[in-house]
Amino acid sequence: MEQNTVKKNSPKAWLLAARPKTLTGAAVPVMIGLALAYKDSQNYAGEVFSWTAAILCMLFAFIMQIDANFVNDFFDYAKGTDNRETRLGPERACMQGWVSFSAMKHAIALTTVLACIVGLPLVLYGGLEMLLVGLFCVVFCFLYTTHLSYMGLGDVLVLVFFGLVPVSVTYYVQLHTCSAEVIVASLACGIVIDALLLVNNFRDRDTDRAAGKNTLVVHIGAKATLILYLCVGIVACLMGIVFWVNGHVMAFVLPVVYLLLHILTYLKMKKIWKGRELNVCLGETARNIFVYGLTVTLGILFL
Repeated sequence: MEQNTVKKNSPKAWLLAARPKTLTGAAVPVMIGLALAYKDSQNYAGEVFSWTAAILCMLFAFIMQIDANFVNDFFDYAKGTDNRETRLGPERACMQGWVSFSAMKHAIALTTVLACIVGLPLVLYGGLEMLLVGLFCVVFCFLYTTHLSYMGLGDVLVLVFFGLVPVSVTYYVQLHTCSAEVIVASLACGIVIDALLLVNNFRDRDTDRAAGKNTLVVHIGAKATLILYLCVGIVACLMGIVFWVNGHVMAFVLPVVYLLLHILTYLKMKKIWKGRELNVCLGETARNIFVYGLTVTLGILFL
């Protein structure tokens, strides 16, 4: 997309800066957590499941994802990681001049405050510990782009904040407890979503190395990353046996659809190897993540 097709600080510019396609990664963990909580709430007497809390959890996840995208856009450009000459991934708002630096600063402040406002009522459902969870989410939203991603810890944060935290906390808000099934499901979810970071960093391995951004891909190399990308899908599906053990057989079976798509994307990555063409694999991986979330959710709720 050319710079002159987007007016600076226009609604279109902000839509592009928000990266709506990434919202599937925010939605999937909450979907799985809600599905498990709803199904298990049927074992309790009375109306236990709260739809208000469910909506708040989803909104908080969406706003925090947009906030993280703004922070990433702003600081990666400020650090020089993003520039027009070397960037291989989709265009970024600050880099392209679609959004001014000052406007992005205000947007980061606004979305951070908005996320806190939306998340605060969850204290009524999950207790005061939700304040600590919210604080961790906000702090690590900033630490990821500014420090931790440069240290190769991005994949660990994905596992925690796109797996363990959203799935387990969403479940806890509803039923005030947790279970082995929920923990394993949250880890599997985090592993699936990490595939998105892997393909992103696989594409950017050369420019990241030059910018001093020592991602996991930079550390282990391209060939090992391809093997890891394939393995995360296989391992996540195998971890789904926990659903079978707990009576949700189809939540284990249906993600085979996801695994087939994941393998096809892996083969495409292996063929393309490097360059902007890998953005196709990035889009496919985002699609695959949604398919995983949808199949697990449907398997838990209806089959």
